[in-house]
Amino acid sequence: MDQERAKELIARERDLVEKEIAATERDGPEEGDERKEPGDQDSEALYQDEFDAGRAENLKDRLAAVERAEERIAAGTYGLSIRSGDPIPDGRLEVNPTAELTVEEAEPGGSAG
Repeated sequence: MDQERAKELIARERDLVEKEIAATERDGPEEGDERKEPGDQDSEALYQDEFDAGRAENLKDRLAAVERAEERIAAGTYGLSIRSGDPIPDGRLEVNPTAELTVEEAEPGGSAG
């Protein structure tokens, strides 16, 4: 993949993830100081807080993947599998700019390289 296109894809992914993180942080927790247990009446806010916490963790993982992709771009290894060194098809990178493995390697039981 062309380096400029790779940089564009990763910059767009970073922007998207950072906006989602900011939106999550801006909204803050639904739950107040009052302790509610799951299943209690009006405990939907607790569920939403737990859902948001999982989403925030997922966003942190995505941001870490963006940072690793940026490092691969700088090192000149972007677009190559981190496991085998095989090229990752451009189509896969267009859909998932932070892909680190080929489709075959990413599948359960994929090649170990």
